[in-house]
Amino acid sequence: MDYKTVYRQWLEDPYFDEDTKAELRAVENDEKEIKERFYKELEFGTAGLRGIIGAGTNRMNIYVVRKTTQGLANYIKLVGKEDKGVAIAYDSRNMSPEFANEAALCLAANGIKAYIFETLRPTPELSFALRHLGCAAGINITASHNPPEYNGYKVYWEDGAQITPPHDSGIMDEVQKVTDYNQVYTMDKEAAIAQGKYQVIGQEVDDAYMEELKKQVLHMDAIKAEGRNLKIVYTPLHGTGNLPARRILKELGFENVYVVPEQELPDGNFPTVSYPNPEADEAFTLGLELARKMDADLVLATDPDADRLGVRVKDKDGVYHTLTGNMSGCLLADYEIGQRKELKGLPEDGVLIKTIVTTNLANAIARGYGIQLIEVLTGFKFIGQQILGFEQGKKGEYLFGFEESYGCLIGTYARDKDAIVAVMALCEAAAYYKTQGKTLWDAMVDLYEKYGYYKDDIQSITLKGIEGLEKIQNIMNLLRKEAPKEIGGYQVMVARDYQKGTGGLPKSNVLYYELTDDAWVCVRPSGTEPKVKFYYGIKGSSLEDAEEKSSKLGQAVLAMVDEMMEKI
Repeated sequence: MDYKTVYRQWLEDPYFDEDTKAELRAVENDEKEIKERFYKELEFGTAGLRGIIGAGTNRMNIYVVRKTTQGLANYIKLVGKEDKGVAIAYDSRNMSPEFANEAALCLAANGIKAYIFETLRPTPELSFALRHLGCAAGINITASHNPPEYNGYKVYWEDGAQITPPHDSGIMDEVQKVTDYNQVYTMDKEAAIAQGKYQVIGQEVDDAYMEELKKQVLHMDAIKAEGRNLKIVYTPLHGTGNLPARRILKELGFENVYVVPEQELPDGNFPTVSYPNPEADEAFTLGLELARKMDADLVLATDPDADRLGVRVKDKDGVYHTLTGNMSGCLLADYEIGQRKELKGLPEDGVLIKTIVTTNLANAIARGYGIQLIEVLTGFKFIGQQILGFEQGKKGEYLFGFEESYGCLIGTYARDKDAIVAVMALCEAAAYYKTQGKTLWDAMVDLYEKYGYYKDDIQSITLKGIEGLEKIQNIMNLLRKEAPKEIGGYQVMVARDYQKGTGGLPKSNVLYYELTDDAWVCVRPSGTEPKVKFYYGIKGSSLEDAEEKSSKLGQAVLAMVDEMMEKI
């Protein structure tokens, strides 16, 4: 069926509400816009749904959410877990409460109990909640750090991680089978509550989540000694992190926490930033202003669903330094593993887990502690999958896991990255190093001096729309056809195509090049944005040397992209 026919169906079918039809009539003379909205169904992939809010099959709206939830409900019934219920959380984005409510009512109409949070909650708390409540699955309405016009729908399985094989393909198949919006069940909210299929959750789960975070503390002595002296600036970037981050810090004894007032309250339009991403410098503009005013030791920013943490730390000269996700991840990995070793020793089967696009400094840290390093595909769900494997196989003990995109997990109470526990742990580490007369920046430099000055970066090429998707695929095809022999003066030692299932990992559209001198380049299309990403890393002999080498390799990567764009 062509997109114009589907467009007309939405205008004529009484199933769709008048506001939706009015939005569609407003674009009736815009052929390109109609095509963008209806040329395909918004794809339910391994990361769930993510798209621009609006009317149409290729948009995020209540009808697409209902249809997707019907597919999920069908799968839950297919595997015989309909008695276990589903936990639902949502963030501060526009339409998040509405989408969460629609999902809950669809589940209830299918005879599956929905546990829905009373107000917005962080992604990691959803991961914890479904395990805590013994649910079959979880739904999180969020588009993470995407621009304001986006929203999304993530699905989690009973272990608390986002769906992985075989459940991801199983759910995708069931979603695809729902071809008629009139096949989707829903019901009245009051009736769902009366039938015990719609339960609002909140404080009890919050309290249990906080207790699990506190169990991860290693040096309460350091917090008692320096927690009152440490100055912390924090911004939730208009998202879900404000209450839980402040609560855990307060309850542990950090007395000087200053929240950026302009970014404190939830707001789906994210008025102070163009892009609510703690990886971006603009996310720290207001935080750094407040930090300089208060002479803060560190500045922390969580993204809207509070699973990613951005960090700035002050050195002894008063200069604030950026810690990338690779840097903060390695700093925390070294602190958590090192202090565990000091306090109670390391298990023989201890494991550090990272994704394939994460810094090689993690490899060096694992070697330094004599523990196993496991690499997984990009996506924290694969780290969660490893933890589940340890539990099922009774072998392997999770010590720490992180990815370059500013996400980590301490402990196994949840199975997704958790910026709230990262806030807590980084402040604990800052207090610990303060007892030794060091700043977090001192600790970072110590790590570099011990293992080498690793520096990692990324170049993202945005290619929007139908044509953009085609260009992204053409870039990957060209690289497979004409594999580079050298990049930026580094020789390609090994080329890995994960589409072939390299290293026992699932097949994935990723190309990885091991280069000389411990350098590397990896290419993959984003799973959540219209981008193709070029990751790269080098090892230098000093901060200056690493900066110079990284800059040169980055320029070479961009030159390689320009050459490919000319060919396609």
